[in-house]
Amino acid sequence: MTQENPELIAGRYQLVERIGQGGMGRVWRGLDQQLFGREVAIKEILFPPGLEEADRVTLLRRFTGEARAAVTLSHPGIITVHDIVEHNGAPVIVMEFIRGQSLAAAIREQGRLPVRRVAEIGSAMLDALAEAHEARIVHRDIKPDNVLLSKDRVVLTDFGIAHLADVTTKLSHSGMVIGTPQYMPPEQLEGKRPTPANDLWALGATLYHAVEGRPPFDAEGLHALAIAVFTRPHRPPTQAGALAPVLDALLTKDPALRANAAEAAALLESVLRGTGAGAPTAEGVPPRPVRAPEPAPVPVTEPVPAPAPAPEPVPAPVPVPEAVTEAGPAPAEPEPEPVPPTPTAEEPGSLGEVEHRGSGEVASARRGALTRRSTVLAVALATLAVAGVLTWTLSGDDSPDDKGGSATPSVTVVIGVDAPLSGDLSVFGAGIKNSADLAVRNANRTRHVPGVNFEIKALDDQAQAGKGQENATQLIADDKVLGVVGPLNSSVAAAMLRPFEQANLVNVSPANTNPALTYGPDWVKGTKSRPYQTYFRTVATDADQGPFAARYLHDEAKKTKLFVIDDSSDYGTGLTTGFRNEFSTLGGSIVGADHVAPTGGDFTTLAARVRASGADAVYFGGYYTTAAPLSKQLKQAGVNITFMGGDGVFDAQFITTNDKAEGDLATGIGAPAEDLPGGPTFLSQYQAAAYPEQAGSYGAYAYDATWAVIEAVKALTAANGGTLPLNARAKMPKAVAGLAFDGVTGRVAFDQYGDTTNRELTVHAVTGGVWKSVKSGRYIP
Repeated sequence: MTQENPELIAGRYQLVERIGQGGMGRVWRGLDQQLFGREVAIKEILFPPGLEEADRVTLLRRFTGEARAAVTLSHPGIITVHDIVEHNGAPVIVMEFIRGQSLAAAIREQGRLPVRRVAEIGSAMLDALAEAHEARIVHRDIKPDNVLLSKDRVVLTDFGIAHLADVTTKLSHSGMVIGTPQYMPPEQLEGKRPTPANDLWALGATLYHAVEGRPPFDAEGLHALAIAVFTRPHRPPTQAGALAPVLDALLTKDPALRANAAEAAALLESVLRGTGAGAPTAEGVPPRPVRAPEPAPVPVTEPVPAPAPAPEPVPAPVPVPEAVTEAGPAPAEPEPEPVPPTPTAEEPGSLGEVEHRGSGEVASARRGALTRRSTVLAVALATLAVAGVLTWTLSGDDSPDDKGGSATPSVTVVIGVDAPLSGDLSVFGAGIKNSADLAVRNANRTRHVPGVNFEIKALDDQAQAGKGQENATQLIADDKVLGVVGPLNSSVAAAMLRPFEQANLVNVSPANTNPALTYGPDWVKGTKSRPYQTYFRTVATDADQGPFAARYLHDEAKKTKLFVIDDSSDYGTGLTTGFRNEFSTLGGSIVGADHVAPTGGDFTTLAARVRASGADAVYFGGYYTTAAPLSKQLKQAGVNITFMGGDGVFDAQFITTNDKAEGDLATGIGAPAEDLPGGPTFLSQYQAAAYPEQAGSYGAYAYDATWAVIEAVKALTAANGGTLPLNARAKMPKAVAGLAFDGVTGRVAFDQYGDTTNRELTVHAVTGGVWKSVKSGRYIP
């Protein structure tokens, strides 16, 4: 479906704009024409490719039945489903349209959320889940992405979608795990029948992520993650404060011992009352003044095990951490209190009775389980009652230093991050944000700038220039912001750079490639004039990328006739301008050119033009969201010639959404991360930090862009006798201009225009369904 298609869904629902996409479907903002244009959310369910007709019919029937069961739910915390219809052989869900953002987006934008706010979200989610469970509906995929935050509501969405995935797996025998592994309990990973206890574990994991800034378990790969969930305790929360006992109760591995809805509600209510004292207990579960076998730990920072074998260390920008944490190395834990003697097997409800039961002692085991859960909850409630004692912090001005004395009060420097954190390009934006966060963590952990503590402030520009300009205003207004990393899109940068210049706020982009941002609007005519003294970038530009691609196609691939297409964006037109000039200089012919909308569409007419032109290759300037359907439709129309694009095409999603991608080419900025000087260490640290998204094409460059800001702050502090000057923001552009250091991507330094002096580029090809590098090098005019 496309919003350009005038056809109404089910004769009444008009698509307006796509607002999201996941593994199971696309979501659109639409209008219900039969109800006076009421706004609705329209979710198009995507069936897996290659599904046989009989399986498709079965899948449609089962899913429709499950989704219609969700229609019966009526609760302010559950999204209202208006209609379930069929369109082009697949189900479409019509829901209420909620203005707001997902909890996942809020975490990406704000980082860790305040304890009370998370408790409020958890209480609202729990109330909604209780309603669903009462109706015998288990959600199966509770996670931050499926929690919507509006002005006055917390809303659960996607009931029934996990069931669709479950059925799909059984039909296709793919062996994939259903749900999102970071939020799945052991029994769900084991494939057991879903129960309400599944959702309560996922609730705990979701609240943990919200208050801690990362999921409770991390590991490299699904197998290692499953082992961690099965065999290891979750990472002790360090920021949760009074919420920690709630998380521990919900993240209990045995579902029989896990807190139920009533018990979790009592704990959350205690947190919201603020004191933790006198919390109500669930009926039939009176607190007992005994010590639990596994007491809730005092919140301390737990080191994250370093990957083995450890990669070779590289210079300062990427130190190999003992632990990737935000509060520095964990201090020594306090001496443990004496543990009371273990109850004997004769004592009622003893652990020995549970652990040594025979196969026939089911009733006895259940009594033991209830007693043990009572004990765990008693300790949790007791912990809440003295939360003020147990939640002392190990960070801040009063924390001890390495010598046992009081630490010097630190100055907080904020590094802004602007990137698309929602929408089609969020796959890039999340990698930029996470990599900036990793740089800040490392700087704080190693105390790279004594007396300075770094934070990031990440804002979502939605890949829209207007939103970017709003974000620029917000970042400028924050006096603590001394530098900004981003944005992704050149068009967004063009809207932000003048305000940054006027405010003397330095901006280092890891992704903008439009030459006009550093060379000025007349660069194509040979006149270069730097328009913004505050703007720098760590990547090569289209002035390099386009010609580099042209030389590859002409000299290596032996193509002589090119059809050039762009998506009308600043990025796309800048890329094709450099390409066309170089290709013509080499003696090649441009036999046709056209522009397309960045939202994609029907390319039938364009395919006919390309075929008639006699071109032996197509060069496209734009992003994979348009390039994938363009490449696919060209080949479906019989235009089986080389298709090549820039770094906006070089993404896994181009292959995932294009089953005709084999043999297509794309240039990538720099060399593959694993081949960069500091790449292995960067990737190892990124994985250890357990970010839910991949670093992506721009991650290493975002790390170096962030480190450039950090190095500039260090230079200013050193030149000012160890303290940050009062006019630090005004001095930052000159400090960045004078930098030269060894980063993840190699030597980081900037020329007189603000461009990187390290302009490595790579041609990649889709081979066997994955991107593989073909040729790396530099473009030298």
